[in-house]
Amino acid sequence: MSTLIIWIMGAGLLLINIILRTRILRLEARLKEFSRPEDYFVFLRQQATQKDKISAIKALRKQYPELSLIEANKLWQQI
Repeated sequence: MSTLIIWIMGAGLLLINIILRTRILRLEARLKEFSRPEDYFVFLRQQATQKDKISAIKALRKQYPELSLIEANKLWQQI
């Protein structure tokens, strides 16, 4: 009986996790729709004056948390 309760609770927690994860992904997609790539480039060009790639990418991701590390690196390569 207790094993069944544990399985049901585990399944419930798994479903909640899946629902929340999809919600987060949808919110991130909407956030990317509202942000403009030009803003990324302006901010990154200001940071590029320091000539330090790593600190510029860290500052960019801190300012725009919706960017992944790969996207931020691609933006750096474009400037």
